[in-house]
Formats: sequence, C-alpha cells, structure tokens
Amino acid sequence: MPTLWATPPLHRMPLIEAAGCGAGRTTGATGAAASLPRADLADRLSNRLASPRRRDHHVGMPDNQLPVAPTVVRLPRYTKTEQDEILGDGDDPFGVAAAGLTWLPKEEHFGIRHGDRLVAHAGLLRLPVAIGDTRTEVVGVGGVAVAPDMQGQGLARLVVTAALDHARTMGPQHALLFCRPPLVPLYQRLGWHPLDRDVLVEQPGTRLVTMPLRTMVTPLRDQAHWPSGPVSLFSLPM
Repeated sequence: MPTLWATPPLHRMPLIEAAGCGAGRTTGATGAAASLPRADLADRLSNRLASPRRRDHHVGMPDNQLPVAPTVVRLPRYTKTEQDEILGDGDDPFGVAAAGLTWLPKEEHFGIRHGDRLVAHAGLLRLPVAIGDTRTEVVGVGGVAVAPDMQGQGLARLVVTAALDHARTMGPQHALLFCRPPLVPLYQRLGWHPLDRDVLVEQPGTRLVTMPLRTMVTPLRDQAHWPSGPVSLFSLPM
C-alpha cells in the first residue's frame, strides 16, 4: 500500500492567567484581582497553579503521549490485524481505493510500539524498474502509517528513517514511494524528491497503467543520481 501520513494536528497551548506581563490586555486579572497588590496577586496565582487539579491539567501526560523517546524495531511480520491496530478496520485506510490498483505486500517491516500496541509502521520491498534505457532496482517504501491519535510526535520521521537505514544495506541506489499529493511537502522535508513525469506500473493481466499517485525518490548512496527518462516499474506497486 502507499504511504499514509496525515498532517499533524495543531494543538492549542493552555492559556495561563497572568498579570503584570508587559503592555497589553491580561486574562483573568479583572475585578477584585486586578486591584490586588502585585505580591498578593502573585501568591493567589501561585496557589491556583499549585493545586492538584491545576497541576494535573497542565503537566499531566495524556495516554497517547510517549513517556520516553520511542524506539523503532524490526518486525518479524506485519499482518492485516496489525495494520488495523494502527489505522482501524475501515475499508480504505490509505484513501486510495478509488485508484483501483492491486498492491504488493512488503517483505521488510519496521514499527514503533506504545505499550503493547503497534502505533507506526513502514515497509520495504526490492523492485525491478526501468528508467529511460537503464534497467536497475529500487527499494520500494510503502505502508507508512501512524495511528491518528499518535500523530504530531515525529513517529513517521523515525520509522521512515529507520527503514531507509536498512534500505541502504539492500543494494539499490534509490528508494521510491507513492503517496497522495497532500503528503508531498511532508516527504520533501525528509529528503524525498517528486518525479515530474508519469510512472507506469504493472497490474494483474499484464496491464501497464499510469500511477495516479505522486511518485517520490530519495538516494540511498552518496552521489547517487536518478537517471533521466520515463519510468516503468516491472511489478505491482508496493
């Protein structure tokens, strides 16, 4: 399957009431509190912030917050059950069913766990490809997914980076992935480059079809250069 990496949600920072913080309007310093001497007002604010309820609200760790730096592990397998653990059991978790394509499963799998739950995944598969007159191989990257409630913590960057570290040991000069157009800027920030031409992929019945998703590549070797010319993948997409 292609990659899935939604834009991290924007989180509103908690508004901490304060007074005497320079020019401008303050929040919560109206009425009697506004007329208190600075020391008394500071004591009152300190007491409010020190109360158990207030402390828990601001510094308590949500259930989906990773308590320590996450570790990427190599997975012995990646089943439909494990994919559902990350993305749920919807009919089209990657949002690409309308393309009507058949996809290859990956052979190498990397993941991040939060407790007993798998919350991120990236897969790899070595594939034959023609680029102009050059026949070579690429490492296909696919199935990149982060659980919706765990996004915004850099897990996609971690799991993709670990997968690419392994891809560098597999031989090919480049990695290749397919993604939906809104995800292109996110992968560009990770060093991927979109191809500016159509890519042909195989489908059942020896059909060659144009990949409707964006194709992106990244080098796996220093000084690796992507050749010019049309691109054909001699397999199903991954």
